[in-house]
Amino acid sequence: MKKVIAIVGPTAIGKTKLSIMLAKHYNLEIISGDSVAVYKNLNIGSAKPTKEEMSGVKHHLIDILEPTEQYDVFSFQKMAREIIDKNAITIIAGGTGLYIKSALYNYSFDAPSRDDDFSRQFDAYSNQELYSYLLKLDPNVNQEKLHMNNRKRVLRAIEIKHKTQHSIHEEIRKDEMLYDAYIIYLNIENRDLLYKRINERVDKMVRDGLIDEVKTLFDKGIYPHAIGYKEFIPYFNGEISLETAIDEVKKNSRHLAKRQMTWFRNQLDTHFYEVNLEDINETFNAIVKDIDIFLGKTNA
Repeated sequence: MKKVIAIVGPTAIGKTKLSIMLAKHYNLEIISGDSVAVYKNLNIGSAKPTKEEMSGVKHHLIDILEPTEQYDVFSFQKMAREIIDKNAITIIAGGTGLYIKSALYNYSFDAPSRDDDFSRQFDAYSNQELYSYLLKLDPNVNQEKLHMNNRKRVLRAIEIKHKTQHSIHEEIRKDEMLYDAYIIYLNIENRDLLYKRINERVDKMVRDGLIDEVKTLFDKGIYPHAIGYKEFIPYFNGEISLETAIDEVKKNSRHLAKRQMTWFRNQLDTHFYEVNLEDINETFNAIVKDIDIFLGKTNA
């Protein structure tokens, strides 16, 4: 079975740096598990590693699409698995949790594409009527996961059942690992320290030219819906001040970190490592010791 070393954790915690250190140590390639770094010209706001930072390590799924092209979890899953299957050991590093889980676990995306014409036949149904219809069609629907008022999702469940005879809960996930994976969760218990680090990183992005990067895209009619980009659109439209836009980037980045911490703790079987921001080598050495055991390089 192919081996994968996955490095996850909240934004700004040091995933990129540690993944490159590990890749150089074990002579491995890195798959970017980030939903924004895949796009060309979205460099500073995505915290994409520079060529210098990559230090000669081969990176995949970075700078391969135009900002106007579609990229989703299915695209990532397909491309990431093709890379994993070509290597004995691969590193995946990033903060887009569902993407990484979709590559490692037996997630299936065989459901039919959404058909608006199919949904229109139910326009006259109230939410209650629509939900009752679904329950008759599929009595096994998990009512805790699928609420009656989530009309779009209820319609999707009806469509899938009609066209495939499967429940919507079979659509995307099976908790079955496809690879021999060691998932590293980088953690900082001191939330204030992490949030301070996030704020400082945003300030550095601004100094490095983030506003010009977003403005260049804006002038081309490209409006990425990603943190670090979307917050500046109201500023360019004269609706808010630059200071407010920057504060929004910081706030949204902090909220993202909080969501990521919750998601990774609950969704993946991870190995926790407290990051020493003063001495990253201490964290690196602790990880290497355990990965050596995972790879069978020691007698421990």
